[in-house]
Amino acid sequence: MPAPLAEILDDFEAVSGQDKLQLLLEMSRELPALPAEMEQQAMEPVPECQSPLFLSVDASDPGAVRLFFSAPPEAPTTRGFASILHQGLDGQPADAILAVPDDFYVRLGLADVVSPLRLRGISAMLTRVKRRIRESR
Repeated sequence: MPAPLAEILDDFEAVSGQDKLQLLLEMSRELPALPAEMEQQAMEPVPECQSPLFLSVDASDPGAVRLFFSAPPEAPTTRGFASILHQGLDGQPADAILAVPDDFYVRLGLADVVSPLRLRGISAMLTRVKRRIRESR
């Protein structure tokens, strides 16, 4: 597990109940804007998410994969999930990202405060990131 992602998981494990949801909402505000030259239309949609989410993976340097996410401000849960992946995996080596367990998000402990349908969104995001990395090899 990449160290930044492990640290995020530790943060979520350190709080309980509604504090987990508050932490997710705080993370949603930390999702960086797309670079000016990147257009959302060129990004891959993730229809499993409850709100519109688009992602792009630049794995041209397998030693430092770049991740980009776009989600509207009125979708804080989706933005929070994207921010977790961005903060935890952006700039990490491809092999480290591919080694992240597909169900890592269970450790976030959000099952009691977020619907299973919403949790499916973070799983779908990670699946697409991994697929794009594999396709770039």
